[in-house]
Amino acid sequence: MTLDRSAGLTESARALAAGEVTSRALVEQALARIEATQGTVNAFRVVRTRAALAEADAADKELAAGVRAPLLGVPVAVKDDMDVAGEPTAFGCEGEFPSVAQDGEAVRRLRAAGAVIVGKTNTCEFGQWPFTEGPAFGATRNPWNPAHTPGGSSGGSAAAVAAGLVPAALGSDGAGSVRIPASWTHLIGIKPQRGRISTWPRGESFQGITVNGTLARTVADAALLLDAASGNHERDPHRPPAIDASAAVTRDPGRLRIALSLKPPFTALPARLQPEVAAQVRRLAEKLAALGHTVEEADPPYGQIGLTFIPRATVGLAERVREAPFPALLDRRTRDAARLGRLLGGAPLRAARRAEAVLHRRIGTFLTSYDVILAPTTAAPPPRVGAMLPLSGFATDRAMIAACPYAWPWNVLGWPGVN
Repeated sequence: MTLDRSAGLTESARALAAGEVTSRALVEQALARIEATQGTVNAFRVVRTRAALAEADAADKELAAGVRAPLLGVPVAVKDDMDVAGEPTAFGCEGEFPSVAQDGEAVRRLRAAGAVIVGKTNTCEFGQWPFTEGPAFGATRNPWNPAHTPGGSSGGSAAAVAAGLVPAALGSDGAGSVRIPASWTHLIGIKPQRGRISTWPRGESFQGITVNGTLARTVADAALLLDAASGNHERDPHRPPAIDASAAVTRDPGRLRIALSLKPPFTALPARLQPEVAAQVRRLAEKLAALGHTVEEADPPYGQIGLTFIPRATVGLAERVREAPFPALLDRRTRDAARLGRLLGGAPLRAARRAEAVLHRRIGTFLTSYDVILAPTTAAPPPRVGAMLPLSGFATDRAMIAACPYAWPWNVLGWPGVN
């Protein structure tokens, strides 16, 4: 027996535990779908065919012996900025990369929960942009409309889940890179608080603005993957208290105080909310009010939070570029941004890191009046494939901010957000 491609993580885990399907059947099904769509969707950089089938056979033996684990035998994918033992970690870059020796902590925890890692998904170069294209792997396309991008930088993971190739996947988010592609492919995308899912072997990724998160087709599936991947390496600098996200899925939240915020945070470049997006967010606000929640328009006091984002993002990029084995192959925009990061790595970076505590107090005070902030994930629908690829660095920044001005402040704060 096999499962329909709409079957999610929770249903797949249940069917495996009940003996209704084997892990090998699910993994073979996932691999066949990946192969059939690589020429169109192009979601994967690495496909672990032999290794995944061997892991599926091992999971079936455990299942037959009565072993149970949250994701035992379920195929999942991870973004290609995460280390998987025996596979390269190219992070969207061009060139032949060596295989790594050990799993990253998030992957290790997925394996401990029983998951089978079928492959590593495409991402743009060092995860910088809200599109998933580049000379290293071509263009990843949106399963809902292949003429358009699924977003980025976790676009491969989002496309794989939206196309039904895998029931769920991990991505990473440094300025919306989980939430933006989730929005543009109709998924649940959770960017948890800093440290919830470890980024080890890096204690902090991109100076603490980038975290790992989950992409799935339902809230329950996104929460299950979050629970499975959560936890810390003993040397992680950020160790938030444990939560049970799956238990929260069915818990009544009570009457929520919701701030409807349509104003983009301050940036040096203009951003305008597209009317069709604004209309859908207001429609959701009306539904929430009809359910009994209190909804009122109010904007968080972001201030000039963007001034703290740029040093952290560019210094983090400069750190990655220093490690790149083939720097001559990097995009000119990457090299230019890394050059800026090298200039900002002293006092500007220290000031940006110190400002986080001030922002916590100011925006935290706002959140004593509201439980939830309801804002657009993006300001516009997804652009067409290729629209941003040939642009200059400044033009790319301008187009990126115009389309995606909302998500990044929560990376500066290190606080959670969900699409």
